[in-house]
Amino acid sequence: LKREFLTAGENGCVGSTLVSESDRVRVWSLRLAPGQRIGFHKHVLDYFWTAVTPGRAISHMDDGRTVEATYAAGSTAHHHYEPGAFKIHDLQNVGDTDLVFTTVEFLDSCNPPLNIPASVRLG
Repeated sequence: LKREFLTAGENGCVGSTLVSESDRVRVWSLRLAPGQRIGFHKHVLDYFWTAVTPGRAISHMDDGRTVEATYAAGSTAHHHYEPGAFKIHDLQNVGDTDLVFTTVEFLDSCNPPLNIPASVRLG
């Protein structure tokens, strides 16, 4: 995990698939099967996520914390970043059903967006 964390500084893939992008927003889908994990990635933009399905997950945070969470379908959280601020973390599904999130990033945030590879773009 430490090696992966050290290389995550420019990984802006905050979901598994970028399903839509405009000049204002990026819309991501994340689907994790039981035991599946999305690797360390960096949040620099204001965003919100919504849990589409209920489930449980664990995250390793850039400040050294390990956070366990339980999500209800429809749970939503909003995040804001000041200039230069960011968060790096991973997310692993520790439940027994698929865990699905939709995340919307706002491109007019204080920080410039990170580059996204074509391989995660839908279509």
